[in-house]
Amino acid sequence: MLETVRGPRQLIVGEGVAQNISRVVAESGSRVLVVTDRVLLRQPGVAEIVAAVREKAEAVEVFADATPDVPLTDVALAVSAAAEVDADVILAVGGGTVIDLAKIVGVIRRHGGTPRDFYGESKVPGPTMPLVAVPTTAGTGSELTPVSVLTDPDRELKVGVSSVHIVPDFAIVDPELTYTCPATVTAHSGIDAFCHAVESYTARPRAHGPRDPVEQVFLGRNSITDHYALRAAQRIAGSLRRAVSDGGDQDARADMSYGSMLAGIAFSHAGNAAPHALQYPIGAATHTPHGLGVGLLLPYALDAARDAVGDRLAILAGVCGLDVTDASEAEAAEAFLTWLDGLLADIGIPASLAEIGVARADLPRFAELAGGVTRLIQNHPGPTDTASLTAILEAAWAGERARPVPTPPSDSDRPSR
Repeated sequence: MLETVRGPRQLIVGEGVAQNISRVVAESGSRVLVVTDRVLLRQPGVAEIVAAVREKAEAVEVFADATPDVPLTDVALAVSAAAEVDADVILAVGGGTVIDLAKIVGVIRRHGGTPRDFYGESKVPGPTMPLVAVPTTAGTGSELTPVSVLTDPDRELKVGVSSVHIVPDFAIVDPELTYTCPATVTAHSGIDAFCHAVESYTARPRAHGPRDPVEQVFLGRNSITDHYALRAAQRIAGSLRRAVSDGGDQDARADMSYGSMLAGIAFSHAGNAAPHALQYPIGAATHTPHGLGVGLLLPYALDAARDAVGDRLAILAGVCGLDVTDASEAEAAEAFLTWLDGLLADIGIPASLAEIGVARADLPRFAELAGGVTRLIQNHPGPTDTASLTAILEAAWAGERARPVPTPPSDSDRPSR
């Protein structure tokens, strides 16, 4: 057995914990770069956080121009903002885009260069600037993860910077900051978190040598990641519909924040798999939200890997509240996938790639591109050759999962007369 656990120096979770942000930031540095976006900056809760930080800090610069998917132009602008204030600590308040942007700014600020110098795994040479991450959505888990996902205009798909050195120093998760999150954002971020949990739990287990936990970021599933993934799936399964339909449901919001956090811990170690790898080129081509894409693709990727992870899909059925006590493993697995189809429909996730403007002729190219995202695709429990990935996309384009053909009972299964 060879495992590792990575995380912030301190994780603080619960209603009202946002009141600790200014103190934590002040204890980490005196010249602060705040990274957020314009919409969030107008929210009273976020404005209060910034005001409290200003009271304690020597100098504060607010970069509020973060835009979706972290384009490299945003990185350059935010690095310049950090230089203007000579920042020695970063506070990120927002969703995954904001926190991922803050991570790469910390890398450039400390080590120089450009984001392209750090693409891939374990290319960051050492610790970066202190980072306090405060999520305002329940979804990406970026406040806990060793990954920053960026959009490079010279590439056909998103790229990742993955390193233990970019895990935020402090993560402060306050469900109250998600109360104003719109229903669509709640749905997309929430299903992203559910994908993190399920992809972690069904990720391919991999054998490792003693150097791998340092040289690699994603390591495949193990007993530790299973623990967090199942608890995350349980929380999210019971609360996502409610959070989307009633943003004021405080219990649902708390469960979503907690579930997203648990899923973030799980996939920080196990890694994501085919849904995320396939979404990279599709998201870049269609400019659709990340969570929408991975949520749409999840049932098709799981269906394709059913032979390898049918037992785990059956366990997920029970974890998600389905009564599968008397069901066979195959029946329970199918019950989970059918339930997942219903969940996606209920929260407004399209059922097919055709619905989001994907051209069928592009599917083989997208599959080939996704197959090159080794850090993700190596975790998929099913076949990962281009033909197999194309088959997943073909099913997702048509919006049709293959339903298993019932196996006729054998003579030993027939009731005696």
